[in-house]
Amino acid sequence: MKNLKLIGPITQLLTLDKLPKKGALKDEQLEILEDAGILVEDEKILEVGSFHDLLKKAKSLNAETIELKGDLVALPGWIDCHTHICFGGNRANDFAMRISGKSYLEIAEAGGGIWDTVTQTRKLNRVELAERTIINANTHLSDGVTTIEVKSGYGLTVAEELKMLRAIQQANSKTSADLIPTCLAAHMKPRDFEGTNQEYLEMISTELFPILKSENLADRIDSFIEKSAFSPEEIESYFQKAKNLGFDLTVHADQFTTGGSAVAVKFNAKSADHLEASTETEIALLAKSETVAVALPGASIGLGCAFTPARKILDQGGSLAIGSDWNPGSAPMGDLLTQASILATFEKLSTAEVFSALTFRAALALGVEDRGVLKAGLRADFIFFPAADYREILYQQGKLKPSQVWKQGELVSDKQ
Repeated sequence: MKNLKLIGPITQLLTLDKLPKKGALKDEQLEILEDAGILVEDEKILEVGSFHDLLKKAKSLNAETIELKGDLVALPGWIDCHTHICFGGNRANDFAMRISGKSYLEIAEAGGGIWDTVTQTRKLNRVELAERTIINANTHLSDGVTTIEVKSGYGLTVAEELKMLRAIQQANSKTSADLIPTCLAAHMKPRDFEGTNQEYLEMISTELFPILKSENLADRIDSFIEKSAFSPEEIESYFQKAKNLGFDLTVHADQFTTGGSAVAVKFNAKSADHLEASTETEIALLAKSETVAVALPGASIGLGCAFTPARKILDQGGSLAIGSDWNPGSAPMGDLLTQASILATFEKLSTAEVFSALTFRAALALGVEDRGVLKAGLRADFIFFPAADYREILYQQGKLKPSQVWKQGELVSDKQ
């Protein structure tokens, strides 16, 4: 039997429908429905429109009516297309050293950096990692993030990467958020691996990739292309093997030095993430491609470095998404909306550009185009903010949180 419900009335409903996948956007392009309702059938949207009109339809269908009180702004659920929320320990010492003036290299030499998190993550078993991931995912969910990409990359052996990805899979079954796993075994060559970078990548691609497929643990492969990790030349055969096996690709690109975005475009990766070091050359390359540029303002805030050139990417016709990069080292805040609001201030992004970057353009980066817009046939993932005007959301720079979060037609967080 179908589960039909009408939810409303909603002061303003922003569908984010009929907007282009690439390029700059003006707020005047936003489709805003007033005194609106959402008619839901099971896990999908049946119709959005006038609450008055939908109320008649709901009665004819014997649908449940859920009447809302007060002013509310409705948006599609946020989509965070880049996180590392499965990890052990923390790196508070790293941050204290960083704000005291220590360099990345000095912190690493003192026992900090990615390897510190690898060490702490390896100490946890799968159940413990899953529990930590669930806690982080539910925090994100209560803030309106209904779809969350989650990377491995703190295991760096076949067994430890499998432990992380199995923990993510377990967590996905115990949270209402959708967790989309990405294998980041090519985060860096582990210090306890005695071979070369190429030998490490060959081992991972040969031994790990087939298990990912057989256990359905991940459909996405990521790599950190950077001087401290893997060069563009080293990663090409790794990515080619992944592509041959049917994996989608994404890249940690141009964070400190350039080179990664060119690889992302060459392999038609779903996204190139970071891009703080991208120059006009890389911006033009990305803008002409179908690869989504993902800005990670949390990393810029955490490291005290430049923001992704988001304005230039959009003005040249690129597609921009915004992710939190929530991780224990460079981006521990994890508050996606706050970070997006700050990026908007420094990069002069319109509200329409920010909302698109957190919804349907982020969905493009993950290859999940069944969400991110409020229209018939798509997933019933939506969030309500206690406001009369959608512009209040970014105006409050992350302080205004959703009062309700709906996931696949069910209320999963209610702060009213």
